[in-house]
Amino acid sequence: MNPRNFFAELKRRNVYKVAVAYAVVGWLVIQISSTVLPTFHAPEWVVQTLVVLVALGFPIALVLAWAFELTPEGIKRAEDVAPDESITRKTGRKLVGITVALAVIAAGLFAVQWSRPKSILTPRQSDAATGSTSASPPIPEKSIAVLPFENLSEEKANAYFAEGIQDEILTRLAKIGALKVISRTSTSHYASSPQDLPEIARQLGVANILEGSVQKARDAVHVNVQLIRAATDDHLWAESYDRKLDDIFAVEKEVAQSIAAALNAKLSGAEEQALAQKPTNNSAAYDAYLKGIANWRIQSSESDSVQSLEEAVRLDPNFALAWAALARSHSNNYFYYDTTSARRSAAEKALAEAVRLQPGLPETQLARAYFQYWVLQDYKGARDMSLQLLSIWPGNPDVLELLGYTSARLEQWQDALGYLDQAMRLNPQDPVLRQFAAYGHVLTRDFASAVRMVDEALQTWPANTELLSVKAEVFQALGQLDKAQSIVDRLTPDIEKMDGSATAIWYQAMLKRDPKIALRFFEPHATDGKLELEQCAGLLSLADLQELSGQKADSQATFARARDTLTAKLKTQPDNYGILVNLSWAFARLGNRELALSTVQKAINVVPDARRRAFAEEMRARILAHLGDKDGAIASLPKLLTAFYGGWANLPLTPALLRLDPDFDSLRNDPRFQKLLVEKPSEPTPAKP
Repeated sequence: MNPRNFFAELKRRNVYKVAVAYAVVGWLVIQISSTVLPTFHAPEWVVQTLVVLVALGFPIALVLAWAFELTPEGIKRAEDVAPDESITRKTGRKLVGITVALAVIAAGLFAVQWSRPKSILTPRQSDAATGSTSASPPIPEKSIAVLPFENLSEEKANAYFAEGIQDEILTRLAKIGALKVISRTSTSHYASSPQDLPEIARQLGVANILEGSVQKARDAVHVNVQLIRAATDDHLWAESYDRKLDDIFAVEKEVAQSIAAALNAKLSGAEEQALAQKPTNNSAAYDAYLKGIANWRIQSSESDSVQSLEEAVRLDPNFALAWAALARSHSNNYFYYDTTSARRSAAEKALAEAVRLQPGLPETQLARAYFQYWVLQDYKGARDMSLQLLSIWPGNPDVLELLGYTSARLEQWQDALGYLDQAMRLNPQDPVLRQFAAYGHVLTRDFASAVRMVDEALQTWPANTELLSVKAEVFQALGQLDKAQSIVDRLTPDIEKMDGSATAIWYQAMLKRDPKIALRFFEPHATDGKLELEQCAGLLSLADLQELSGQKADSQATFARARDTLTAKLKTQPDNYGILVNLSWAFARLGNRELALSTVQKAINVVPDARRRAFAEEMRARILAHLGDKDGAIASLPKLLTAFYGGWANLPLTPALLRLDPDFDSLRNDPRFQKLLVEKPSEPTPAKP
């Protein structure tokens, strides 16, 4: 056939027009199906199969257009139609019209898709838009988690050294503003070289994982590290180092710089200087520092941590980083355990040395902020210092946590919850932080949000008793004791520490007036002396349970034991808020009205923040109710029913608790008290900063 005649015949038989029409229809079908099918949760292979079928149908359509012709009598073979009877020209015009119409529709669909705002939400974020609790932010490309380094040393006691190298590399990375770096707290429970990196990266919310190993033999150190893209298991960078112990800082610097380069994270001049700093020239001092940090992080005895850090600064008195860590350790112990003047002086001295040596060191500034918070109770000063530090150390979750706590002390609740939320993004696998964040909602009486946050956390830590205890306490605050009991039955308390589980179990017994629920946990410790820990809170709880069960003599003896122990403690810690509050209750239950009221008033006077002051005021109302002063007790309650604070059993006072708590039994027949039970007080919204 003459090629010219062949192409003319293609045109006459509308093969060209069929090809164009088929292409437009096929493209339109694919676009519509790719939009509609996901709505019905169709598997991805359905769309892929449809694309293949459309492609395979194209040559078939061309063959059919050549071989057959549409006539008024129906479809016939082209060879069977006489040229003077053919209507292909008319059919061609119809095809052109249909194609143009479909092209207009396709162009409109394309324009809508192109102009629609591009979503940056992951599927879990889309859930958030519809109210789902499974929302998570998009994972930044410049994000990293440093997994625990494997200790390859023959001496397993050198595990602290591997942990320390990991921690120091992580600390340097966190000082690079362009990177999102996950806290060591969230990575510590993972294996050194886990199998399922994509799942771990998803849990931590990062795109990249750093693995490593450390081998230490005397003063020789071998470090091996590799940076991995979690989704694809691609090794972005890897290196091995053989160095002497006194040159380990260069390794930490080089690793941080190489990771920044591999992830295209540009360093500022200040960040370059921070990475290049060598904290000490004394390798033995650095070794002692790493040991002290490891003991602190694993919550070893405080003396172990302090002893190692003191050894570090003895070996190198100019070791500012160790002085800062020592100041923070002393400040922490002062706040939680030991408010003696000796402990305060030790914290003050260590901080002064750190400030003298390197006042601009971020660790020094953080130690100073914690000293203001834990020791001076200067919450505004601690918050201002933390805000300054955040600008130069945005990747440190400790700074964000401290901002959350100081903001709460200053009653800036929206800020407090926001900072804790930011901290959780950098520390997503820390149940303690989740518990504190949920507790922040409890303090502000947002019980629904507290339960929702706990339920989300329990999906990861289903057996975490501290999280469960928060949920049980919320149900207690709402008067839903059956729901609380279903959780309390699952708790295993630590009576020595009076943890959240012990508190929830004790208060459930008090509210249900069923002391046997808790006595089986508390009674075994009645004579072994262990309940003198935690300002005798456990002793007082036991005494309450004994009185509720009718064991009056035993109860009085236990209250007397608590009184004597607390009085002795008060001689060395006269301004200890916890001792004063607990001692006032012991005095009240032993019938000493004057000492009970004067002691609780001192507690109210010494505490600088409204949250803890409200707790002391609640204790005063309970004391007045116990002593029969109805007017004084009832006058205090309306304010407490609207305050944001954590009181008895870690809860703010609620109408439900007033109805159930036996401490208020003496007020039950008073109409003023009854009015508080039936009228729900208005609750203010969290104060804006």
